[in-house]
Amino acid sequence: MALYDKIVETTSFILEKIKIKPTVGIVLGSGLGDLTNTITVTTRLAYKNIPHFPVSTVEGHTGELLFGTIADKPIVMMSGRFHYYEGYSMHEVTFPIRVMKALGVSTVILSNASGGMNPKLQVGDIMIINDHINLFPEHPLRGKNDERLGTRFPDMSEPYSHHLINLATDIAQEQDLPIHIGCYAGLQGPTYETPAEYNWLHTIKADIVGMSTVPEVIVAKHGNMNVFAASIVTDLGVTGQVNTVSHEEVLAAANKAAPKLANLVTELIKRI
Repeated sequence: MALYDKIVETTSFILEKIKIKPTVGIVLGSGLGDLTNTITVTTRLAYKNIPHFPVSTVEGHTGELLFGTIADKPIVMMSGRFHYYEGYSMHEVTFPIRVMKALGVSTVILSNASGGMNPKLQVGDIMIINDHINLFPEHPLRGKNDERLGTRFPDMSEPYSHHLINLATDIAQEQDLPIHIGCYAGLQGPTYETPAEYNWLHTIKADIVGMSTVPEVIVAKHGNMNVFAASIVTDLGVTGQVNTVSHEEVLAAANKAAPKLANLVTELIKRI
């Protein structure tokens, strides 16, 4: 079945189940489940019950599509995302973004956990992403383009909305929340980076690194959607400070900072 037909089938299934038409889509990353406390849920759909949806295999990713409201705005929230390293194709990884677009979503908010290379960063810091470097070995738009989904050559001069970044910066100042703004490097994973890789990534001007987000942003821009993304720094790869890291430590650091990010995102949605 063609990608477009899968999107139509999945969207039709979801529309029969939900009570609201979402305009904002949220993707939660590792350990950021605390953000689910910000939504007044009207419908829960397990990924395993949604046609053509993959199922997340990563600890810390619940695996539900939540519909409801935040600050009276209709929302769809992915509690758990899919990763290329899990063995899924890029079309599968980004399929939920396509479905969000078909449901009427115009703004996508993404979150993730990341490793920090910028010496100014500490574990638990929040960084708003203003650009990315795509280092994945596969591209979500490779193959024949379907003009119903977007143009063949999408413009990526503003992958992350300047307006939303400025808005979030103002909100952070009002909340007395320290934030950083910088560039995210997206790698395949699932291994964490070596000291040499951390050094190289910082040399090419990346501030943080992770194993997600970039494919979703590309597909969102292919669908002409506005994008905002924020990351919680959960480990450090700064020169001379590279330490051992485990997924459990990443989850713990992400969960500790998640309430702060939740407050920022909630107010951002309120002002969109």
